[in-house]
Amino acid sequence: MCIIKNEPKNTDNQEINKLRNAIVHRGLWMGLILKEAKDKGLDWESIGREAIFKTGLIHGEGIKERMDVPGSLVSFGNTFFTDDIKKIFEIEVKEITEEVLKLEYNYCPLLTAWQMIGLEGEFLAKVCDVAMCGDRGIDSKFDDFEFELGKTLAEGNDVCEVSFYRKK
Repeated sequence: MCIIKNEPKNTDNQEINKLRNAIVHRGLWMGLILKEAKDKGLDWESIGREAIFKTGLIHGEGIKERMDVPGSLVSFGNTFFTDDIKKIFEIEVKEITEEVLKLEYNYCPLLTAWQMIGLEGEFLAKVCDVAMCGDRGIDSKFDDFEFELGKTLAEGNDVCEVSFYRKK
């Protein structure tokens, strides 16, 4: 069993802590629903992927409407990854250009929730990937962008690698 490193380093901002707690609450719902579906023998993974992808479609449309420069990967990155989002997930922006947006998440409140309810191993990693269908749904609203998920905290890595690229 891999050891998962998922502790926030920055905990002194009350507003960010409240937002993190709301995301933990959301993660509890998601994790418990998916676990219950799995325990009942349902196709939990397909159900989760489809529902969360649809959530991403809604969020993607909102991001598109708020972007100050349509079609710009930089505008997309700045609109999607607000200062609060960067603080909540302790995101380091590794690169942001019109061709590449590379991010590293150093903490995930969703993962905290899933660990609270005892998810672990392959199921935990798969639940994390299912949750990333939200980002996949957001990405699908942008014909010129391509989403890539690299290493994840849920797999025991030090960071989650999230990237968006301009399609060639």
